[in-house]
Amino acid sequence: MQIHVVSPGQTLTGIAAAYSTTVEAVVRANRIPDPSRLVPGQALVIPIQGRYYWVRRGDTLTTIARRFGIPVLRIAEANRIPLNALLTPGMRLFIPSAPRRTAEINAYVEPLGREVPERLVADAREAAPSLTYLAPFSYRARRDGTLQAPPLDDFPNIARQNRASLMMVVTNLEGDRFSDELGHILVTDENVQTRLLNEIVSTARQIGFRDVHFDFEFLPPEDREAYNRFLRRARDRLHAEGLLISTALAPKTSRTQRGQWYEAHDYRAHGQIVDFVVLMTYEWGYSGGPPLPVSPINEVRRVLDYAVTEIPRNKIMMGQNLYGYDWTLPFRPGNPPARAVSPQEAIRIAAREGAAIQYDTRAQAPHFRYTDDRGRSHQVWFEDARSIQAKFDLVKRMGLRGISYWKLGLSFPQNWLLIGENFQVVKRG
Repeated sequence: MQIHVVSPGQTLTGIAAAYSTTVEAVVRANRIPDPSRLVPGQALVIPIQGRYYWVRRGDTLTTIARRFGIPVLRIAEANRIPLNALLTPGMRLFIPSAPRRTAEINAYVEPLGREVPERLVADAREAAPSLTYLAPFSYRARRDGTLQAPPLDDFPNIARQNRASLMMVVTNLEGDRFSDELGHILVTDENVQTRLLNEIVSTARQIGFRDVHFDFEFLPPEDREAYNRFLRRARDRLHAEGLLISTALAPKTSRTQRGQWYEAHDYRAHGQIVDFVVLMTYEWGYSGGPPLPVSPINEVRRVLDYAVTEIPRNKIMMGQNLYGYDWTLPFRPGNPPARAVSPQEAIRIAAREGAAIQYDTRAQAPHFRYTDDRGRSHQVWFEDARSIQAKFDLVKRMGLRGISYWKLGLSFPQNWLLIGENFQVVKRG
């Protein structure tokens, strides 16, 4: 699989010819709505086996092999050149595909309201072959320990047909926000806990959930140990039923990090108690804040560097967004929130507005600016094949369990193609 960044004036015909493939294959892989309107800076996935590399000044077969994680002999044999061949700048080399490592992949799907939009069902069907877990969001725990179920539509069948396990997400959401009062009750009242765990087990049996995932957020800081005790109790009950247990954790960079989103999340204890964790490594750029990349890799890496000191690497799933935001400028606190956009929509906006896409190499994130028909300036940060590949490379280098996506519903076909290129997805269904 090749990632190609479009240069000004390039056409699909020329790009396809450079990689010995067809225009139709490139259009299909990237779902390009108008093949005649490529955007400078747009990242395309080229659906070929292996990739091509154009030699740069100072390259040797050894340095190229190290860069791609391929034995030098394989590259020499694939290109029918000797190991000591003199490489010249601009020379095209074929780089065979690297061996894929196993990884677990999760995706949350959040149906809002009483009905599940067909778009969400279709996205779940598209993603499910690439998933270990499909996680409908969410079962809301009530103050008496009962559960309010989300609409599930065809999600259980989609998971079953694709050998993906259903993840039962349990939250302390009340209304449109996480409730500290509700969270306190759930982690301190043993009678409420007994009813909650009974309901969870009964629901898991009835629906076919394989993992129970606690996403308790905004807990009072003083409830840190109470949450740990609750998780130990839940683990013992769920393991006795043959169920996995996992948790979602706020993105911390130290054990002493302050703030109500962070203090009750004890990385070390969760690493000891539960089967795996999802780190919510996204929303640095968020709808109510200033324009920023949603999951800048430098910030993600800071969280992961701390996490691996507290949690076994094979229990860590890195969180990843499947969306970006379109902010109206200038940003001022209290402005209307930024609009969520899919990577596909971001490309359409750039094409429509004649905006070239830039790439922030520190954050490993694409972005662009444009002016709308009312004269207002906008800034868009989003995800593309380059930014996702950078995260996949990080997961592999750090030896993590896998990746968890928030959330299905915004189209990003390149992501699923690159999962197949990089990972052998674990199936538990």
